Amino acid sequence: MIAETRIAAIRSALEAAFQPEALEIIDDSARHAGHAGARDGRGHFKVRIVADAFAGQGLLARHRSVYAALGTLMQTDIHALQIEAKTPAESK
Repeated sequence: MIAETRIAAIRSALEAAFQPEALEIIDDSARHAGHAGARDGRGHFKVRIVADAFAGQGLLARHRSVYAALGTLMQTDIHALQIEAKTPAESK
């Protein structure tokens, strides 16, 4: 998948799972060119997501829920993912 298609797939999966108030996805793959983990063609991404769904969840639970929402994209398209997951109250 090309970067735009990967970002669209990530966006679609996260919007379906969380109905976020805010969602920002940054393709950081270019900064990792030549990195051993990037050789398989998968990308490096940063995700900032704000959703009510994270209320009452700790950091680990939030990250696990994001990974679960992304499903097979984690094996096929995403090598590394930096996650910032907050509730609307925390993002203010």
